[in-house]
Amino acid sequence: MAKRIAYLIIAAALALYAGAASAQSLTLSQISGYLNQMETAKGSFTQINSDGSLATGQIYIKRPGRIRFEYNPPARSLVLASAGTVAIFDPRSNTGPEQYPLSRTPLSILLRRNVDLENENMVRNIVSDGETTTVTALDPENPDYGSIQLVFSADPIMLRQWIVTDDLGTQTTTVLNDLEVGTPINSVLFNIQQEISKQGN
Repeated sequence: MAKRIAYLIIAAALALYAGAASAQSLTLSQISGYLNQMETAKGSFTQINSDGSLATGQIYIKRPGRIRFEYNPPARSLVLASAGTVAIFDPRSNTGPEQYPLSRTPLSILLRRNVDLENENMVRNIVSDGETTTVTALDPENPDYGSIQLVFSADPIMLRQWIVTDDLGTQTTTVLNDLEVGTPINSVLFNIQQEISKQGN
């Protein structure tokens, strides 16, 4: 039942985006240009886990290399990426956040300083249904780290969701809602050490 609800959320979101977009497929050059101009973005998100469970929260992006996921209750967890490190804060833990290199997650492709999907051997597939364009990419030097599917609508170009497949084959879908691009975001939101001190870990 949970998985069916998750699929319905994805279908409804994409239908909404399709209604707002013209029938147009995007090129890798257009997508690269859009991502490189997206220095900051914020909005709400719905996360659909591999077991069909859902989580919601707020997302903040500050390229290059920084992203923040604030999860709503009951999860109340926090995920930060900054200075090449990902930190996962679990409110149930008193041992500090789990940390690992950002380069080990396919999200690093979205967050890199210069995205050049045309000239780098990272794109494995690009498909369009006339309303959305989906790009599947991975790190060609470390394909075992997993892949990311980025879904865009056109006119105007907008990142709508992504699906991360990790090194174990587990998929997590993030649907973006009301994404505001270009809004000022304080860099302190991505400071892992300050968050550790704030939470007393």
